[in-house]
Amino acid sequence: MKLFVVGLGPGGAEQITPRAMAVLNQCDVIAGYTVYIDLIRELFPGKRLLDTPMKQEEKRCRLAIEEALSGNTVALVSSGDAGVYGMAGIMYETAREFPEIEIEVVAGITAACSGGALLGAPLSHDFAVISLSDLLTPWEKIEARLQAAAQADFVICLYNPASKKRSDYLARASEIIMRFQSGDLPAGIVRNIGREDESWQVTTLAALREIPVDMFTTVMIGNSQTRIIRGKMVTPRGYRYEET
Repeated sequence: MKLFVVGLGPGGAEQITPRAMAVLNQCDVIAGYTVYIDLIRELFPGKRLLDTPMKQEEKRCRLAIEEALSGNTVALVSSGDAGVYGMAGIMYETAREFPEIEIEVVAGITAACSGGALLGAPLSHDFAVISLSDLLTPWEKIEARLQAAAQADFVICLYNPASKKRSDYLARASEIIMRFQSGDLPAGIVRNIGREDESWQVTTLAALREIPVDMFTTVMIGNSQTRIIRGKMVTPRGYRYEET
């Protein structure tokens, strides 16, 4: 019995890795969040597709497990990479009582990497990835992590920076980081990565407080060494070049 947990990448079909595409092609059933299933529906017209809405992650896993126990080869899909705020962890937890099912995680391109590429090279040195969603993590813990990352001068990549119920979270996060960093730090916003309305902009940490964002936005905040080169964010790793 085989169950794959597959990262679809940031959005566009061209950003699904060849390995992920090969796995999906060999599966009998593909399960996932409704939005992500809709993104790949046309790619797999002959497959059985199962979906559940937001906040039904455990049910999604159990649907995939049931299909695997029935003898089907199954893929549970996530956007980006399944192991980065994705479905890999919860699948391992949910399937603990079914040791007969073999689980394999198939890597995908996460938003930190794809968003970083659009913005230039902001992640060339040490960085931290922090989700601002407090659905499963208390805000107090998120705030502590923001403080620690800012104080340690990490480049910070923010996932899930806002939603309808928490429209001010990016502004709050920016204020926390500015306790330890300058408001002039380069920062970047990437929206709808890999989709038709993809966009990006380079700004500053202070300006982030006034920029509207949503769940399809990824935010990059540079460290004290990050510079703007050719209109893009670049964080030096420490190489030194002789000027000629």
